[in-house]
Amino acid sequence: MESQDQNPVVLITGCSQGGIGQALARAFADSNCKVVATSRCLSSMSDLQQDPRFYLQELDVLSEQSVQHVISNVIHKFGRVDVLVNNAGILCVGPLAELPLSAFENTFNTNVFGSIRVVQAVVPHMACKKKGRIVNIGSVSALVPGPWAGVYTATKAALHALTDTLRLELSHLGIDVINVVPGAVRSNVGKSAVASYNRMPEWNLYKPFEEAIRERAYFSERSRTTPTDVFAKDTVKKILKKNPPAWFSTGHYSTIFGILYYLPIFVKDFIIRKAMRG
Repeated sequence: MESQDQNPVVLITGCSQGGIGQALARAFADSNCKVVATSRCLSSMSDLQQDPRFYLQELDVLSEQSVQHVISNVIHKFGRVDVLVNNAGILCVGPLAELPLSAFENTFNTNVFGSIRVVQAVVPHMACKKKGRIVNIGSVSALVPGPWAGVYTATKAALHALTDTLRLELSHLGIDVINVVPGAVRSNVGKSAVASYNRMPEWNLYKPFEEAIRERAYFSERSRTTPTDVFAKDTVKKILKKNPPAWFSTGHYSTIFGILYYLPIFVKDFIIRKAMRG
């Protein structure tokens, strides 16, 4: 086991190249943290392999065995996990009435149950130290649900609710829980959305909306977005504060979505429908 020191040990899920997770990993490393960067495949983090600041681990949040194995490795190497960042997630695009239930299940299993798997594996170790921080990466889309990404939005809304509950349940154990709510951030999640969309069946009832649905899959690729490194630096700065905020939102569209959240439903529906028509 490595000697104990004051540099926080940070475990991040979903650190594949080009994504939010890897940008967060670099930002934490720049803040003198010991970073455990994980993804389902080590090759997706190949650009980090030669950097001694990172301890790379292959972790599949869908697998209880994989999660427990990685946590065991980290505890053996560093003796603790100070900060957990649940970032691993996928985007699912399509009309709810025609999406295969398997797509629902896979998205919830990754975005919601995957996060809880890691939380349940880490909390006992944090509780022993009476210290730790759990950071869940949500989404502004959960504040203002729109068409064509309902499953993804639902998973993030569920994660927001679970995060609020965890904050109350874990506070007496000395564990801070933080909900990070990104706006539109440039990320490889758009590529995964496109790949997922291309595997979907042909729409029947929603054939006239096919182009709009496809555009939603490409949204994070084409819309105005905040660079991942900018988002990551701002986020890490807040997470590492002595008294971190319980909830914060940053990135393009975060302010707009925050305002829309408080509008009457009929006003939100009017704005979204108008935006859909271009």
